[in-house]
Amino acid sequence: MFPNEPPIDPNWIISAYAPTPTIIEAAKTMYENHSVENITRHEADKVSTDRTIAYILEVIQESKREQKKSICFVTGVPGAGKTLVGSEVAIRQTYQGDHEPVKDEGAVYLSGNGPLVAVLTEALAQDNYKRCRERNEPKKLTDSRREVSKSIQMIHRYRDNMLQKIKNPVENGVLEIDPHKAVKMEKAGFGEVEHVAIFDEAQRSWTHKRLADYLKRGGTYGNKLKVPNFPLSEAAFLIWSLDRREDWATIVCLVGGGQEINTGEAGISEWIKALNEQFPHWSVYISPKLTDPEYAEGKVNELLKNNKNVTYAKNLHLGVSLRSFRAEKLSAFVHALLSFDGKAEEIYDEIKEKYPIVLTRDIVKAKKWLHDKVRGTERTGVLITKESARYKPLGVHVLPSGDENAVHWFLEDKTDTRASNYLEDAATEIQVQGLELDYVCVLWDADMRYANGEWRYYRFNGKTKWVEQKGDTESKQELMKYMLNAYRVLLTRARMGMVICVPYGNANKTMSGYWEDSTRLPEYYDGTYAYLKSLGLAEI
Repeated sequence: MFPNEPPIDPNWIISAYAPTPTIIEAAKTMYENHSVENITRHEADKVSTDRTIAYILEVIQESKREQKKSICFVTGVPGAGKTLVGSEVAIRQTYQGDHEPVKDEGAVYLSGNGPLVAVLTEALAQDNYKRCRERNEPKKLTDSRREVSKSIQMIHRYRDNMLQKIKNPVENGVLEIDPHKAVKMEKAGFGEVEHVAIFDEAQRSWTHKRLADYLKRGGTYGNKLKVPNFPLSEAAFLIWSLDRREDWATIVCLVGGGQEINTGEAGISEWIKALNEQFPHWSVYISPKLTDPEYAEGKVNELLKNNKNVTYAKNLHLGVSLRSFRAEKLSAFVHALLSFDGKAEEIYDEIKEKYPIVLTRDIVKAKKWLHDKVRGTERTGVLITKESARYKPLGVHVLPSGDENAVHWFLEDKTDTRASNYLEDAATEIQVQGLELDYVCVLWDADMRYANGEWRYYRFNGKTKWVEQKGDTESKQELMKYMLNAYRVLLTRARMGMVICVPYGNANKTMSGYWEDSTRLPEYYDGTYAYLKSLGLAEI
C-alpha cells in the first residue's frame, strides 16, 4: 500500500561527512524553494527522512481517496530530523509542485513552543524580505512576517481560532460548533479547518486540567475569551477540531521521547487516550518505537491493545545513517547518563572523537573552550535549567522570558551583546527546546544532584536555601520528571560538541566560622561532578 524503502545511492554513502544545517538554515531553504531536495548537508539520514515523508504523504492521499480521518505518530531521537520532516510535509502538501498553494489542500505546521515559532518565523521573514529586495521586488518586512505566519503557527493561536466557533458556554460537557459564528467569521480566518495539521512536539500538549483552568480564567492574564467547564484536553480538542470536517483529515504528531518539561504537559498518552475514548473511527499509524520506555512511560502497547485501527509502521521512525550516527548515539549516551545505565561510558568512547564532550568546574575555562571551537557563523551559548538559581556569582544571567529575547539570542550577529555567542545570557530548556546551537556549555546547578546512585531534586526558595523535592505526591513526582527531562533537553542541544560545567561552589567561611555562601556549598556539586567524571568525560 505504501512506498517501499528507496535504494541507497552508493555515491551518497561514500561522500564526505558534513553536519546537518541548523533547523533555521534548512527552513529557509524549504520556504524559498518549496523543497529540501537541494539541502546537501544531512546529519539526519536522508534515506530515512525521505522514506518517512513519502509514507506520510501517502497516508494523506489515502485519507483523501477513502474520505477518512487518520493520524500518524512520528518518532526520532533529537537531531534525527522530526521538525524537518514536519516542515517538508507541510510544504509539499500545500504546494504540491506548484508555485502557489493548492486551494483547499493545505497543511499547517503547529507548535506549542513559542521561542521555536518566533525564531523560525522571524528568520524566514527576514530571509524572504532580503531575497525579494535582491530581486527588486517591492515588499515590506511586515508583509513577509504575515505571509510566513500563515504556514507556521503557535498551537495556542490555532486553538483560539477554533474556540471562536464553538457554542459558549459549553453545555453538558459537549462541544458544538455555533454555525452563525463559523459562517460570519469565515473571512476573518475562522472558516473550515485545514485538511492536514502537523503538530511538533506533540508530547507537550496540555492536560485537560491545565487547559480547562486556563480557559476558565480567560488565558494567562484573564483578558481573552473565557470558556468555563471546558471538557477536553488539548490533544482531544485538536483531534476534535479536524474531526469537524465532513470529508477527510490527517494529523501528523512529531513526538520527542522524555521531553515533557513543564507543568501540565500531558505526554503522548493523552493523544492515545483521546483516540481510544472519543475518536475510535480514526485510523492510527504509529512508529514501533513509540512503545519504548521514554514514550508514555512505556505503556503504549497497553493503551492501544483494544484499538482495532492501529498500523505499526517502521517508516514513521527516523533513523540515522552510519556517517551520521551522532544524533542517535548522543541521545543514547544522555539517556544512559540520566538513568545510570552502565553503557554510558562505552557510548561516550564511541562518540568522543567526532563529538567532543568535556567536563570542567570553571566557567571561565568553559567559555574559552567554546570560543576556541566556533568558526565563522557557528553559534555557541550557555544553557541552564529554569530551576537553576545560583548562577550570578559565575557572571551568568538568565535570558529574560519573552519570545523576542529568544529571537535576538538565536539570530543576532555575534557582535551583538544580545546574541548567544556573547555567553552572557543563558537560555533555559523552555527557550531552546526544538532549536540547536553548534557548541554549548551546560551549566549544571544544584537543582539536580547525584548522591548514592540516584538523582535528588531541589528547588531554591528564592532567599536562603534549597528545598529538597520528595516524590510523596503525584504532583511532586511530575515535577521531578520535568526536572530530569530539562537536563535531557539541554544535553541534546549541541550539534557539534559541548562542555558540562559543574561549579566548585563556595568553600569559604567568614571570620566567625560561618559559610560565606550557604546556598552554594561544594557538597551540592561534588557528587554530580564525580559521577560525570566516572563516565570518562575528559576534563579541561
